[in-house]
Amino acid sequence: MIGYHLISITIAYFIDLMIGDPPNWPHPVRWIGSVISFFEKRWNNGRYKKLKGVLLLLLVLFSVLAVVSVIIFIAYKIHPTAGIIVEGIIIAATIAQKSLKDAAIEVYQPLKTGNLPEARRKLSYIVGRDTENLSEAEIARGAIETVAENTCDGVTAPLFWAFIGGAPLAMVYRAANTCDSMVGHLNDKYKEFGWASAKWDDVMNWIPSRLTGLVMLLGNRPKRMSDRKAWMILFCDAKKHPSPNSGWGEAAVAVVLGIQLGGVNYYKGMVSNRAKMGEPLMPIQADHIIRANAILTKTVFLFLVFSWIGGIALELAITWIKSAISI
Repeated sequence: MIGYHLISITIAYFIDLMIGDPPNWPHPVRWIGSVISFFEKRWNNGRYKKLKGVLLLLLVLFSVLAVVSVIIFIAYKIHPTAGIIVEGIIIAATIAQKSLKDAAIEVYQPLKTGNLPEARRKLSYIVGRDTENLSEAEIARGAIETVAENTCDGVTAPLFWAFIGGAPLAMVYRAANTCDSMVGHLNDKYKEFGWASAKWDDVMNWIPSRLTGLVMLLGNRPKRMSDRKAWMILFCDAKKHPSPNSGWGEAAVAVVLGIQLGGVNYYKGMVSNRAKMGEPLMPIQADHIIRANAILTKTVFLFLVFSWIGGIALELAITWIKSAISI
């Protein structure tokens, strides 16, 4: 079964690489979002908000798990090839490498030509911070941080869970991530109702985020510092981020590019001082967005390669154990 998962993951990788998420195509995440919105409007009030938030999370995750598992079961019953293809299509819907890179390019293009108002507007589509008064370097930083943080959420984490449990777990991860993005906020409206969604998203990202940071640094050697120092900065700075997971991608990208990420951001006029990641060996420039995309591309490819290596090794180990037991 691991072999089937690996083939499906590879199919998903190429589907996303070639066509991404066409805006007019039906997408399961939109359906999941509609379900979350339906129950949020009815349950996020009165007493027991935290309990109702737990129930929402469980309802969404188990519903997604059941529906996708039934689809995959039927597809494999028809024929293994049908199962692999259907599973690959579903996994492709959980990853967003092309969309993430395209969003960064949308910021890079006006920024490179000096059209700062347009670059700020494009950046506002992908970040939560205020963008109206950002300088060229701050616009580039926002785009780079988005690519760095979302490499895990948007690509490697769903691939990790697809490796563990195929399309059902990949879609469960995407559902958990959608719950977190919609209700897992620390404001007065969601801090109780979204508590479970935020915590569970942290749990599901804990291993993938750290693997992502490690693969980033393994596959993209920093040119402006020694390997030893790069690893020290990664393990030190990743812990500074307010999220238990997001710092790993951000710190790794900062180290590889030789720049410093983090610093002062504004959210609806309120200042937020984020911990700084990496060392400012050179000023942040628009071209660093392209290099961040290149890090994303290489990291995802290596993640796929390591999945194959790990899967083959696991299959060989299982075969050896079975043969040893039979003897």
